[in-house]
Amino acid sequence: MAGRLFRSCRRLKLTGSILTGLALTMLLGGCGQQKVPSGLVYCSEGNPESFNPQLVTSGTTIDATSHQIYSRLVDYDPESGDIIPALATEWQISEDGLSYEFELRQGTQFHDLPYFHPSRHFNADDVLFSFNRIIDKQHPFHEVAQGGYPFFQSIGFAGLIKSISKQGEYRVRFELTQPDASFLSNLATDFAVILSKEYADQLLAQGSPQQLDNQPVGTGPFMLVQYVKNEYIRYRRHPGYWGNMPQSEMLVFDITPRSTTRLAKLITGDCSVSALPKAGELPVIEQHDNLVLESRPGMNVAYWAFNTQKPPFNDVRVRRALAYAIDKQNLLRAVYQDTAVEATGILPPSSWAYSDSAKSYEYAPDKARALLDEAGIDKLELDIWAMPVARIYNPNALKTAELIQADLATIGVKVNIVNYDWSVFTQKLARSDYDSVLIGWNADNSDPDNFFTPLLSCGSIASNNNRSRWCNPRFDALLNQARSVTDRESRSLLYHQAEAILAQDMPLVSLAHAKRMALKNASVTETSLTPFGGIAFANIGHGNKPAVENKTSPAKEQN
Repeated sequence: MAGRLFRSCRRLKLTGSILTGLALTMLLGGCGQQKVPSGLVYCSEGNPESFNPQLVTSGTTIDATSHQIYSRLVDYDPESGDIIPALATEWQISEDGLSYEFELRQGTQFHDLPYFHPSRHFNADDVLFSFNRIIDKQHPFHEVAQGGYPFFQSIGFAGLIKSISKQGEYRVRFELTQPDASFLSNLATDFAVILSKEYADQLLAQGSPQQLDNQPVGTGPFMLVQYVKNEYIRYRRHPGYWGNMPQSEMLVFDITPRSTTRLAKLITGDCSVSALPKAGELPVIEQHDNLVLESRPGMNVAYWAFNTQKPPFNDVRVRRALAYAIDKQNLLRAVYQDTAVEATGILPPSSWAYSDSAKSYEYAPDKARALLDEAGIDKLELDIWAMPVARIYNPNALKTAELIQADLATIGVKVNIVNYDWSVFTQKLARSDYDSVLIGWNADNSDPDNFFTPLLSCGSIASNNNRSRWCNPRFDALLNQARSVTDRESRSLLYHQAEAILAQDMPLVSLAHAKRMALKNASVTETSLTPFGGIAFANIGHGNKPAVENKTSPAKEQN
């Protein structure tokens, strides 16, 4: 709670003193005469893998970086899903759909930090650097990201971009190799952040280019101050932020893996907002008037992916058999408790391309046994890897695995549940050593391609986003065709055909589409839940204060 953050000038503390150092820095020199800084504490669920979202797809890293530290050329309206200006104030698209030209926001300031003092504002050089690093294998910073750029690799971004050119200090042009209706939407994703070329040049000259992704510099609303693994991440408000000034001067991610501990901290006021409340905690939440649970339909999917390159999961009859053996309704009741709907395909009902005609495999153990017999499977034993952390699309993967384990036992299939620590899980997941894995996806924008190409295209196998390691050229051709047209009705029909192929080949079992939920203290305002993944704290604060207008915005400077 805000009132509990800083009550004493003699002793400044919050949740184990995680704000002490930052608060002292801001208040030294006469506490009684200076304004007490405002703060917001978010109980997060895990450690970020990096401080550059270009390099990852995990929600934990996205939450800690994308909307706190960085900005993108364009964003999306959280209500309509429409593309709106961000670091680009306007853009033009050629009639053939092959050229996109962006006018850039002038006067935008990068973070000024102890390890970097910018000498100029954001400009076209930063845009070229941020994307050329991804697509140009000869770029000096390309190989610094040893794990690659999984989202961009999964959508074939390098093959799509013919060139990126500077048309002036504040104007850039992207030339595409083919029309792509999802291009703007992909620039609005959490991964398409803009980095500082000047900072990168400084690091290269110092011989420490790897710091680019671990000591970040962005144009976002908050600047990174300190990160202590397994404990906390501290941020400070960026005084030169181009948008509305954040309400909170300080932001802390209190890393708290256990959901029950996050809830306890929220009840005691040690946290203002909590990540990923579990459905089973609802009765406890209802007993506390100072807690508010917000929810809305989400753009996400939880699924059980089979490694189709490993026998016997390379046999479609085995995959279909396992799909028939799952009692999804029981799973929804036990894991989600009315906070999700059954997934009949990969697209959620909130997508404009959704079709309720997508084939869903009903719970039919007899059909499952018959298909296993047809495949010549007498005894089957398999591993299910379960995520060790909660996610919006699956608040309890271990419980989900246990339910599937019980379902498969009724058809004579033995299941071993594998549950690694998060850091080990992500490393092993990248090596695709599993038989099957419980995983999922939060959409980054409203374009339906975001559910198909990054997760299930042939190209997404190399980036390890395609957890099924499934490749169907007919399916890929439909996705390519859907991106080449702009008419929504035509695109929807193509995605319906793609869903039909998924139901036929069954590389994964879609389980649920969960509501997006946020648990917060009643004093916290402006959480503005969106259907998409990621969380932004720029407009979140305590009390009824509106976001502060940035008096040093580009428009003001130009007058």
